[in-house]
Amino acid sequence: MSEHSTNGDGTDLTRLAADVDEVVSKAARTVDIGRRGFVISVLVFVLLVGQLLPWVGPHTGWQVLFGQGGAVPQLFATTSSVFGVGASVLALSTRRWWLTWVCAMGGWFASVDGLLAVWSQQSSSATNTPGTGPGIGLIIALIATIVLAANWMRTAWSRS
Repeated sequence: MSEHSTNGDGTDLTRLAADVDEVVSKAARTVDIGRRGFVISVLVFVLLVGQLLPWVGPHTGWQVLFGQGGAVPQLFATTSSVFGVGASVLALSTRRWWLTWVCAMGGWFASVDGLLAVWSQQSSSATNTPGTGPGIGLIIALIATIVLAANWMRTAWSRS
């Protein structure tokens, strides 16, 4: 035996056991994002770019977020920003397993909001109102949100 294995009262072994328990506990709370983390980061960036492009008429995504352009697109702007950007950044930086589930479930909720936002804009363009219809930024944000939600779902389920 090594001279550092114990000093008679088992203090070193107790400290080693506590260290092992701490590492195991941390591993149980975290998830290995792996290469998917890069894909998620790119999708968050694409979602941010979508916020800078037109969503509703001349209004960009960030303008819609702050109240211009209608309630349904504003709901999508809010949920995609909160779950798609905010929660994703938090989950990527902390690697907490429960946050991957927040991103996955919130991402799917935001995706439904996005589909409703596109539908509401297509419905308003059916009335032949000029300048209406979903903008390119809204479409990009919707696609990014759906793919982001799918990646978070795969990440959440990947933990054994």
